[in-house]
Amino acid sequence: MIQSNRRLTIREISGDLKISYGSVQNILTTDVNMRRVSAKFVPCVLTVEQKQQRLSISLELHDCAASDSSFLGNVIMGEETWVYGYDPETRVQSSQWKSPSSSRAKKVRQSRSNIKVVMIVFY
Repeated sequence: MIQSNRRLTIREISGDLKISYGSVQNILTTDVNMRRVSAKFVPCVLTVEQKQQRLSISLELHDCAASDSSFLGNVIMGEETWVYGYDPETRVQSSQWKSPSSSRAKKVRQSRSNIKVVMIVFY
């Protein structure tokens, strides 16, 4: 049961199997040696292409600033950003059962929904 869905709670398991909460907890923690852990939150997960693009843009800007002393004086301050609607999942909702041999799950801090708007500001 736990192997198919590691996010099941002790209460859900005890309800499905008609066993007491304490018995299920004892079986999972003592007999099976499992622990309930939250997913490790990471700020964002970038693809290899995104990392390469960030590196190339940074190097290009560094070269422009190094070769032209007036480069930064010609920059108009502007910002473009995408604003997403978020459907956050709490730390408790992301927790799951883990055996000693399995690795801890990673989770991006928030998941994006289909709502997306571009915001551009110049000053």
